[in-house]
Amino acid sequence: MLTRRRLIAVSAASALAPNLVGRAARSQTQSAAWPNRAVHLIVPIAAGGPTDSVARVVAEQLSKIWGQQVAVENKGGAGTNLGNEFVARSEPDGYTMLYGTTSLATNASLFRSLSYDPVADFAPVSIIAQFPFFIFVPNSSPAKTAAEFIAYARSRPGKLTMGSPGTGSGPHLAEVLFMQMADIHMTHVPYRGAAPAFTDLIPGRIDCYVGSGELLQFSRSGQVRALATTGAERAAVAPQLPTLAEAGVAGYEAMSWQGLFVPAKTPPEIVNKVSADTIAGLADPATRDKLEHMAYAAAGSSPQALANLLKAEIAKWRTIIKTAGLKID
Repeated sequence: MLTRRRLIAVSAASALAPNLVGRAARSQTQSAAWPNRAVHLIVPIAAGGPTDSVARVVAEQLSKIWGQQVAVENKGGAGTNLGNEFVARSEPDGYTMLYGTTSLATNASLFRSLSYDPVADFAPVSIIAQFPFFIFVPNSSPAKTAAEFIAYARSRPGKLTMGSPGTGSGPHLAEVLFMQMADIHMTHVPYRGAAPAFTDLIPGRIDCYVGSGELLQFSRSGQVRALATTGAERAAVAPQLPTLAEAGVAGYEAMSWQGLFVPAKTPPEIVNKVSADTIAGLADPATRDKLEHMAYAAAGSSPQALANLLKAEIAKWRTIIKTAGLKID
């Protein structure tokens, strides 16, 4: 029997249904039409370095696929926190994306407080690349091999300087792990990006720098000396360089990664589209060759694969950072 209460409930549901269907339809329409204007890719690191270069390669590919400009914007500072927070607080409409780096996984342990949550405030989209670093010294260094450099550093505790693109950056943490495992001590000199740090390495204003494979061009041209790779295996782009493990630091391995993120609550349809299109863009032979020449293993991935990587990296680096006693206010 249709009671008065039941009649009211049915009437209310009938009135509400069109609104719910309308909102769902509008959401699907917006996602289907996305992107219909420029997309902003936020790189939380200064322009001119390797991360910025790869981000621009990715932006170029996505621009071609979408028929819309993907504009790279550098918002460096505070160990990538400025750029990370900017994206975390942006509208979840897919038009603001983060070119995330390893620092997204490490900052939670490095900084005493963060204004964003690396997991809760972002929707992972796709891994861009995973890659080792390389150890570079100026040509004026007396060390011709990684083993010689380790011996040189041990004989001068605290006197050698090791630059990085910023405190808590991937290269800096690879350096920290290197010093822990090689039993050496060097003075850390943080810069606002890789470009200014490497500019000081060439004339010998700093004694060592750990950077990505894009910087191998400077050792190939004779401007600096590359000594080793931080990967578990020798890099195909520089097979003559030993791993640090081969050079005497048993068990050493430090890899880095880059990936695309969007603000949490971005429609899943958009997240999945960006992921699929990123995979397609990185499959382009010319793009793959360009990145592989810089020792970047580019492939793209599912959102879940990036989510798993982020959580695993948070756990891994938390232990290393705690052991080193690193903390930033």
